[in-house]
Amino acid sequence: MSQKGRGRTTEPSQERLKAAAHDIHAVAAFQPEDRGIRSATPDEVRAGLTADVYFVGTQQILDHLHLSQLPVTAEIFCNHGGLLAGVDETVALLEHLPVTVDALDDGTVLNEKDVVMRISGRYGDFGLFETAILGTLASSSGWASRTREIVDLAAPVPVISFGARHVHPAVASVMDRAALIGGAAGASSILGARQAGQMPSGTMPHALLLMVGDTVRAAQAYDAVMPENAPRVVLVDTFKDEAEEALRVAQKLGSKLAAIRMDTPRERGGVTPGLVREVKARLVQAGFPEVGIFVSGGIAADRVVPLKEAGVTGFGIGSFIAAAPPLDMTMDLKMVNGKPVAKRGRIPGLTPGRPLRRRISAGPESTI
Repeated sequence: MSQKGRGRTTEPSQERLKAAAHDIHAVAAFQPEDRGIRSATPDEVRAGLTADVYFVGTQQILDHLHLSQLPVTAEIFCNHGGLLAGVDETVALLEHLPVTVDALDDGTVLNEKDVVMRISGRYGDFGLFETAILGTLASSSGWASRTREIVDLAAPVPVISFGARHVHPAVASVMDRAALIGGAAGASSILGARQAGQMPSGTMPHALLLMVGDTVRAAQAYDAVMPENAPRVVLVDTFKDEAEEALRVAQKLGSKLAAIRMDTPRERGGVTPGLVREVKARLVQAGFPEVGIFVSGGIAADRVVPLKEAGVTGFGIGSFIAAAPPLDMTMDLKMVNGKPVAKRGRIPGLTPGRPLRRRISAGPESTI
């Protein structure tokens, strides 16, 4: 469909969406609306339309064998150590189903093979959602774990998540939420920060300075327009030498200037410890020792400590967080109709481990 052909249409009903994942024939007949933006809506996720298709076939076969209503308990465990995130969102996905859910808290430090969640209920009521459950936990935990890695290296210097531009907008707020769980002091995306009850964190883009044509003029306009409680952090790498621009801005804004930001492009060598030391020294010599130095621009873990030691007072970390590998999760059935079960190589029955907290009480109980 052309761009012009995409108009506002009536949203498909939840019943119609659920019907599309009822069986393999329904999947083949389903024609999703061409919205232009490809991300799934919350209703589509809850209807099971993001599931791996073999779970639809599984439900169909179990219905045929009259087994889909058997009570089961499933365990979700991590395949590597890391930091847990995505639990609250997973609970929100499951809270309308007749299941009992126990889980660790977001922000829990995980060891390999730790059970992070246990779901009890009739398999036919929740089996279709295995893909969404694992994806939510794996991706969020990956972002949180990567953030914690760089936050620990940067401490006590704060880290702000600048990763939104490196992921699909449909998951930008999810990533920022995970980054905050991982210890980030703030996040740049509006939705991600506001969902966490914070104000989004940001400075100014190069586009602003290029439109205005002069760093000092842009800084003065920023000071005139932004709320008084918004820190004045000014980008100084657009037109001239960073040290020269930092001094020009400091002289104009005086005590209002909280920090300068350097996002020096790779074409000019990026932000280096030597550059940070020079800019800091020149600010001190000119009578501006309290002006901080905020840095961003492709900063990975190996650059954090040298930059911190050079005098950086804030980090904006984008691609390093956004490109985090998922923290692999696995979901196994461990009890079926009261009988301990397991695939070959794993131990049947519920796995002893750290206590899980009850999140949903709507299905059969499971006890070790």
